Amino acid sequence: MNRTSGAPGTPRIPYGGDYNPEQWPEEVADADHRLFTRAGVDTLTVGVFAWSLLQPAEGVHDFTVLDRALDRAAAEGRRVVLATGTAALPPWLARAYPEVNRTDFEGRRHGYGQRHNFCPSSPAYRRLSTAVAGSLAQRYATHPALLAWHINNEYGGACYCRLCAKAFRDWLRARHGTLDALNDAWWTSFWSHRYTDWAEIEPPSALTEHWRGPDHTAFQGITLDYQRFMTDALLGCFVAEKEAIRAHSADTPVTTNFMGMYRPLDYHRWAPHLDFASWDCYPPLDAPPTWAALAHDLMRGLKGGAPFWLMEQTPSTTACRDVNPLRRPGELRLASWQAVAHGADAVLYFQMRASRGACEKYHGAVIGHAGRDDTRVFREVAALGAELKDLGDVTLGARTPARTALLFDWDSWWALEISDGPSRLVTYVDVVHTYYRAARVAGADVDVVPVTADLSAYDVVLAPALHLVKGDLAQRLEAVAQRGGTVLTTFLSGRGDEHDRAFLTDVPGPLAPLMGVRVDEWDARPADETHPVRLGGDLDATAGLVFEIVIPQGAEPIGTYTTDFYAGTPAVTRNRFGERGGEGWYVATHLDAGGAEWVVRQVLDRHGLVGPYAGHADVETATRVTPDGTRLFFLLNHATRPAELTAHEAATDLLTGKHVERGGPLALGPLGAAVLRLE
Repeated sequence: MNRTSGAPGTPRIPYGGDYNPEQWPEEVADADHRLFTRAGVDTLTVGVFAWSLLQPAEGVHDFTVLDRALDRAAAEGRRVVLATGTAALPPWLARAYPEVNRTDFEGRRHGYGQRHNFCPSSPAYRRLSTAVAGSLAQRYATHPALLAWHINNEYGGACYCRLCAKAFRDWLRARHGTLDALNDAWWTSFWSHRYTDWAEIEPPSALTEHWRGPDHTAFQGITLDYQRFMTDALLGCFVAEKEAIRAHSADTPVTTNFMGMYRPLDYHRWAPHLDFASWDCYPPLDAPPTWAALAHDLMRGLKGGAPFWLMEQTPSTTACRDVNPLRRPGELRLASWQAVAHGADAVLYFQMRASRGACEKYHGAVIGHAGRDDTRVFREVAALGAELKDLGDVTLGARTPARTALLFDWDSWWALEISDGPSRLVTYVDVVHTYYRAARVAGADVDVVPVTADLSAYDVVLAPALHLVKGDLAQRLEAVAQRGGTVLTTFLSGRGDEHDRAFLTDVPGPLAPLMGVRVDEWDARPADETHPVRLGGDLDATAGLVFEIVIPQGAEPIGTYTTDFYAGTPAVTRNRFGERGGEGWYVATHLDAGGAEWVVRQVLDRHGLVGPYAGHADVETATRVTPDGTRLFFLLNHATRPAELTAHEAATDLLTGKHVERGGPLALGPLGAAVLRLE
């Protein structure tokens, strides 16, 4: 069977992670594999940073280490996710082809060093990276240990060199067609910027359109296009390597590891080119659990709701931050089950053995420098491995039956945060997370989808901070309400088109008919200056940052400002839309968590989407439905105290084997998890 799409087929959730045998002598590998067996590890990601070892000089290859690693894995009954190693250049390549070194935002050509250190427009990089990918595929395509291909690693960064300038101009010709169209899109009549030759266009950097860093630009349209271009330039590198692999390995799935809510790259543009999505989960350990959940759901949404792989997480601590908190006992297990609950079909770590030197020597690892199996971290990893082994293939391929969608749009993210006014204190992901969190706290399953997604399956669509409204999106949102659904959007939505040009109509632009409001003015205030908003007549919420002054155009006030000169004007409105009772909700200010939760719960309750455990603030729920129709209900207790619940349906906990009756007691221990097979 030809498997050119979808995740690899496995008998259970793959368990293991990044392993670097190139750093260690053979006797260490012997000890490692003994420990892997004790921990239930069956999957290793190999070769992520092995280019300089695999190719010590141009035209010279040495596969000794990979041969040994893959053969050993096969002998031990383990599978390998084989990386192409192209995320970090070998020193000889940078010396032979200086053009491959990136030029940064400040205009400085870098010397050799670090990783992610290549220019995506460099012909030398393209030629040599695709060659090494092809040589790996030619050698290992039929190896019994091969499970999947892993191209590059955590793509990111940007380059502003002359090669990228030329490639940018070519990209602009393809996108805009003519200079007249480009000048109109960028509104270049402002500040005498009208271009008369493609060669006049420069990448937006500290030397051209920017001041005080990447977010302060004189022309949002230029910067917005450069961010799109750089996304496509790096994607071109990925696609070139994938094509080189496909020439020799037609059946093995290909991925690269994303970084969740990562601003520089629009992952929706990448999604069609991945066989399956995978990502590295390193949220701040003091972040609420909904932060990682949002990123999980975003990754699941990349491939139309198909399961993704958790390609990396730390078993204990990170090393790259100024302060690196340790995962407390039980937190690793809970985080891993949270990933599975939201659609992960693999649970993998970085790293399997701690590096002896360099900047990640203190990064958490399954096996520490001493190589012990009696540490707390190793015991927790092994215990989770046993649980996953016992679970088997029950969750594999299961999908989330969400009736609530949240729109996530990189273009709106970029445009909002490079805008001069109203407030640079507003961050896109914080606004999005506020409404995602509100829905999850209410117990709703949420699909996080692009603005191009088919919305016909959803009763509720949340569109916070939808700064740009592109194509037919407004009409498709109206269609949700026309059939009786609800659409919610917020302040700073409907402000610009795909080029970030203001709509020549009342705010919120094309969303105004659905929302039934008009916004003529808006007030921005420092973070420490807030105003109360009265919701539903008896609840006071706190609002901040931006206060839009709403003039209803058919909408009814649900919440009102109670201070300043806009006291008594609407802060939250509801507009009846269509003949089937659809609604458009508009939130004109940045509500605190409690205010957003109240608003979102009104919306969800109307459609019967408030979950059975919504009253338990620390208990997270998620649903997956297996290919044979079995309903799996996940319960995750994020508190350090037990949660005493009442079962909403009869079920069997697949982690303990215990049966619970509907209406009977259901207890979760501190940081506890349950996977209920509903009956």
